[in-house]
Amino acid sequence: MDKGLQNLGGTPLALHALRRLQPQVGFTMISANRNRADYEAMGVPVWPDSFDGYAGPLAGLLTGMERAKTRWLVTVPCDTPNFPGDVVERLARAAMAEEADIAMVATLEGGELRPQPVFCLLRTDLIDSLVRFLHAGERKFGQWTAQHRTVKVPFDDGKAFFNANTLDELRQLQFQEPGPPFIDA
Repeated sequence: MDKGLQNLGGTPLALHALRRLQPQVGFTMISANRNRADYEAMGVPVWPDSFDGYAGPLAGLLTGMERAKTRWLVTVPCDTPNFPGDVVERLARAAMAEEADIAMVATLEGGELRPQPVFCLLRTDLIDSLVRFLHAGERKFGQWTAQHRTVKVPFDDGKAFFNANTLDELRQLQFQEPGPPFIDA
């Protein structure tokens, strides 16, 4: 089952995430390896993984880095439709303040910061590092980001980053109120 195409309130999860992200950035694209026509119907470019073999989220990240025309790229997962409307601004502010290569969301859970690495802003010139990492057979997002100056940006509302990996979790999302689409800080 393609998670991004599962409906939440009659709209695919990926379209929810796309609409939430678009006001925060200048250009958007989708990384998808199947059901491309369904994703293309969302009105943005859709690119399959350029890396052979299944490399998980890092393969999609590589494709985004290859296609980006900017010095920075932000990524969000398709199955988390209620992320904050100021996530990109907060990541960018932290990256600049810390002179970081990568800024990633971290949610406070049980008194500890838990990284949410697929929500990240990173420099696109890290592409060679990512290619070497993938060609070495590595696939763990956190291991790759640990090689770079990474700042974890705390977000208090862990529910905003709740993702639907199962139909049960999708049902739970039906009852969550999304935050405002954009917060002018």
